[in-house]
Amino acid sequence: MPQQQAVFLDVSTLDRSDLDLSILEATPYKWRFYDNTSPEQCLERTREAALIVSNKVVLNRTLITESRHLKLICAAATGTNHIDLTAAAEQGIAVTNVTGYGTATVAQHTFSLILALSTHLLEYQTAVRRGDWQRSDLFCLMDYPIREIAGKTLGIVGYGTLGKGVARIAEAFDMRILLAQRPGGEPQPGRLPLRELLPEVDILTLHCPLTPDTHHLIGAAELALMRPNALLINTARGGIVDEQALADALRNNQLGGAGVDVLTQEPPVEGNPLLQADIPNLIVTPHNAWASREARQRLLDGVTENIRDYLAGGSANRIESR
Repeated sequence: MPQQQAVFLDVSTLDRSDLDLSILEATPYKWRFYDNTSPEQCLERTREAALIVSNKVVLNRTLITESRHLKLICAAATGTNHIDLTAAAEQGIAVTNVTGYGTATVAQHTFSLILALSTHLLEYQTAVRRGDWQRSDLFCLMDYPIREIAGKTLGIVGYGTLGKGVARIAEAFDMRILLAQRPGGEPQPGRLPLRELLPEVDILTLHCPLTPDTHHLIGAAELALMRPNALLINTARGGIVDEQALADALRNNQLGGAGVDVLTQEPPVEGNPLLQADIPNLIVTPHNAWASREARQRLLDGVTENIRDYLAGGSANRIESR
């Protein structure tokens, strides 16, 4: 019996020639790896495949129904919004994802943003390179305010694996932690409705998925409830924050600062309100909070484990149609 075909449509989104792909190649498929795949190339590359691995390449209804041998789709990610789950369910195709692989890295990045904003790290580095310290009459520069985060209140929206990882680090910094009610969910003991939480926090960090309930969860009205020196951190998904409202709040000094790792459109080829040069106290990183080598290898290992579990008749990390 000929070996079944498997394709990885966008391996370059994970591997920068620094990962071990051998564990994936050891699964009983005939593999084809593509650095990336355009929409025009997609069906040609998947038509004969029994297994598709995709991080961000869109797998729509047409592709799923016309890939006649397809049995398993592995999202090389936690999110599956690039996959038509309804079409997959109708065709009896299993869909899996990987969770928890980036907890340590994303939590680390979250605090990198918090600390850089709290100490005005980038501004001080720029000042040194500009020669301000060299020209100073004092032994140090204190041109930008420095705030301790010890004793400050951290609000967390999304208390899954990532939110819990951030909370553990916050406890080590001696921060007070408040948890938001799940957007669109039932009230839970020990959690505050978002509008009650926002005025209480010094720093708000987002770790929830992008859903209809969380789209523009943080908009102009919510930003107006926050303290004028508060920080907003988004390492979750673009679209959870109304980007124009955030840009306006920062320009108008209604917020102390913001650090975002995600934008609504990525890459932002058509521009974005948060990429304008005149916005103060803003750090934008290019959706790489998750991208340590260790996290990317764990993600690849997780995809492999899902494949092996499926072949053994299991249903680990199975995603059901919405």
